[in-house]
Amino acid sequence: MWKLFLVFTLIPAVEMILLLKLAEIMGAWETVGLILVTGLVGATLAKREGLTVLRQLAAEASQGLPPADRLVEGLMVLIGGVLLITPGVLTDLTGFLLIFPLSRRPLAPIIKRLVVSRILGGVSAGAQGGGFSFRMGGVPPGPAPRGQAAEPQRPPLGPFDHPTV
Repeated sequence: MWKLFLVFTLIPAVEMILLLKLAEIMGAWETVGLILVTGLVGATLAKREGLTVLRQLAAEASQGLPPADRLVEGLMVLIGGVLLITPGVLTDLTGFLLIFPLSRRPLAPIIKRLVVSRILGGVSAGAQGGGFSFRMGGVPPGPAPRGQAAEPQRPPLGPFDHPTV
């Protein structure tokens, strides 16, 4: 609940105060111009960097590399572009931080670890820290009881399912 309050009330209030202070220093029309320029630059940068990330993703996929890092970078570019289009000083700074490759690339593994740890919150690593072990349901490991097949019957594939190898 407090996170929603922070995102939808406190951050816009701080942004408004910063924009009003900026308007006092620079002038009202100059502040409006700055908002328009950062929106335009943000949209252009987001498009350019987003296409760059997509090209890198395609190149790495053709080499058989896992896409996780590039997907995280793509999400960062998308969020950064939205933040740059949104009027505000803090949102612009955060947006530039997420879009520029020099800051995005070091941040991507950190964000990926945070997301993975959040998704796997209840799952703990093995004793040596070597990987995760969890079961999503189905047949428990070990030999099949007498008279039963070792592989459970799988339901027929639906329109959105893909066969596994």
